Amino acid sequence: MTEKRILPVFLLCFFVGLLGIHRFYVGKIGTGILHMLTLGCFGIWTVIDCILIIAGEFTDKDGNKIRQWT
Repeated sequence: MTEKRILPVFLLCFFVGLLGIHRFYVGKIGTGILHMLTLGCFGIWTVIDCILIIAGEFTDKDGNKIRQWT
């Protein structure tokens, strides 16, 4: 189980998703840097991340799914 919650991750992804801040928040530093350098692969990666976050399939750095909203 992870201590991260869906709501903060989703808000970070929605508002500053092109910078990959939501990936830094969950501990995915490498993909966060890649996300930042490519601007979320021109927004496509950011949209996919938002969908995964809402569906409860987004994971933290240890592979734990983030499933609790608050």
